[in-house]
Amino acid sequence: MRREIEYHWRVREFMARAGMKNSRDLVAPLRERGIMLSESQIYRIVGQEPDRISFKVLVALCDIFGIEAGDLITYTAADARHTRTKAVNAPSDVPLLNAYRPVKARIVSDD
Repeated sequence: MRREIEYHWRVREFMARAGMKNSRDLVAPLRERGIMLSESQIYRIVGQEPDRISFKVLVALCDIFGIEAGDLITYTAADARHTRTKAVNAPSDVPLLNAYRPVKARIVSDD
């Protein structure tokens, strides 16, 4: 069974709790922990749900906010509903396909 996983990145929520108004407020705390990212990279981490993130950055964010990694990311997983898509002109859609197979032609000379 295939599972669909969705997650919610809660950095903005913890920034608001810490009194941080924009992504530039994270530059100094991250640099104190040895994470040298540009303001645009930090903006993307804060503003978007990342597909992948460095463990060092994740741990630094947890340290800044005083939380665990599970608090920063919430997820839900559910069984995916499997819907079958029909292929147009699939052999099962064509009735009596075997009955209408071409017959080999036989060429007979007039002699």
